[in-house]
Amino acid sequence: MFDLRRLRMLHELALRGTIAEVAANLSYSPSTVSQQLSLLERDAGVALLEPDGRRVRLTPHGRQLAEHAARALELDEAARAALSAHGGLEPVRMAAMPTAAQTIVPAALTLLAERMPQLRVEVSEIAPEEGLFELAARRFDLVIAEQYPGHTRELRDGVKHELLGRDPIRIVLPPHEEPVELAALRDRAWVMEPPGTAARQWAVQQCRAAGFEPDVRFEATDLTAHVRLVAAGHAVGMLPDLIWGDRPPEVALAPLPGDPVREVFTAVRSVAREADGIRALRAALSEALASHRNATG
Repeated sequence: MFDLRRLRMLHELALRGTIAEVAANLSYSPSTVSQQLSLLERDAGVALLEPDGRRVRLTPHGRQLAEHAARALELDEAARAALSAHGGLEPVRMAAMPTAAQTIVPAALTLLAERMPQLRVEVSEIAPEEGLFELAARRFDLVIAEQYPGHTRELRDGVKHELLGRDPIRIVLPPHEEPVELAALRDRAWVMEPPGTAARQWAVQQCRAAGFEPDVRFEATDLTAHVRLVAAGHAVGMLPDLIWGDRPPEVALAPLPGDPVREVFTAVRSVAREADGIRALRAALSEALASHRNATG
């Protein structure tokens, strides 16, 4: 009989690629992970790992067992979700993109405190790209993420995406500036998220569609830094409405061509989708986003 904890380590190694990263994510020492994987090899009776320079990689048998490990972990999670309906609630670990963590998450937690006070929710503010990966790795149970028009997020086996709502995206200009069309900003300095992010790819494409390559002088993952740079008159940018929370913008806004919106969605592993805690949390998030949209128009 295979030990589920050791199977989890093998699954993590298949996802992360190094024993050091597996150890960091599971809060073990690298030597403990190596020892447990050696015991799993003994149980399997075949080599699961082989040297790859100073690291290790999975053998064909190792990859095969890692696939079985993923299914075993799904069955374990499904059993826990089924039992949660008969008493105990499993804690829900949530990863939220920054704009959601700062706006709809507090409101959703307030709703949950009234409706299901016994539910423990643990929240980490993490970029969508990382959160969605860690969902597959079982570090989180629910992720709040977004996708921009024409930039659909990767669909992973065993993960379910559900729309929470739509969030308009607008041009942001220094205070008191008059709204202008995007093409009129070709000679301005821009602030955008770093290269490789969906937001950056989308924003650059909007500028190119308007006939220019943006002069991106400032890069920041924290959208409040975008707001401050624009408010100080150093840049222009594109930001979603969710960034303003329940306060009025401190910058001027202008529409983008086509009035684009990003989709805000939740992602959960399919086997845990019907767990009471996850269903309650998702309902509270949906209600919180709807209330935000009604309040801000």
